[in-house]
Amino acid sequence: MNILDKIVLNKRKEVARAKLATTYTGLEESDFFHRPCYSFKKFLLDPEKTGIIAEFKRKSPSKGIINDKVKPAEVTKAYAEAGASALSVLTDRNFFMGRKLDLVKVRQANTIPVLRKDFMIDEYQIVEAKSLGADVILLIAAILTAEEINKMAILAKSLGLSVLLEVHNLAELQKSINPNLDAIGVNNRNLADFTVSVDTSFQLVNHIPDEFLKVSESAISNPEIIKQLKKAGFNGFLIGENFMKQPEPGTAMKEFVAYL
Repeated sequence: MNILDKIVLNKRKEVARAKLATTYTGLEESDFFHRPCYSFKKFLLDPEKTGIIAEFKRKSPSKGIINDKVKPAEVTKAYAEAGASALSVLTDRNFFMGRKLDLVKVRQANTIPVLRKDFMIDEYQIVEAKSLGADVILLIAAILTAEEINKMAILAKSLGLSVLLEVHNLAELQKSINPNLDAIGVNNRNLADFTVSVDTSFQLVNHIPDEFLKVSESAISNPEIIKQLKKAGFNGFLIGENFMKQPEPGTAMKEFVAYL
């Protein structure tokens, strides 16, 4: 059993507990549930912004603790001030030290789109994401069937959420594409063994239809890579660890952006 299998197994138990704790009706009573979502496409394509989806991530299964000393609201406000087009917040607790409350705090502190970064395996999590203040949800092709992706994307769209589909190879991309998606993210990190290579993005970019936003995720460690990815056709760049490993992630992003 690889890391991804372990995460999904744990996630099924976690979702079952969440359903017992809070009903769908309870989720819909959240202060955030009826707020209009920010447009992921509008912000990602805004020429005044960087295209960077800046991530708040305390820990990863491969690297261990990255930074558990900083606060989500403070870091993400600094990201936004540095030109982030959107924000990504890990909400998985067991493997990433994430918290659902992190997403709430980030939503309260910012006026740009927020992506709930988690392992979505159940429609309940999509409704929950909306109740926590998310504008975008992530669907990971490696853990979902084409039918599940379509069904969950339709639900997300009905709630006003944007949908980012994450793929790791051509087979996942080809099985998963459907018109209810907004963006295709190429994860340069192999979720089975957590090795990284930005070459994955360059290999897949021309296979992604132009009607979708194109996002490169992980392994982006310097501004030159972003310049190359833009030239190849990418609109967005999800960066977390590169900023979070610094004592002040917002300052790290500001310095990074100065070279774009």
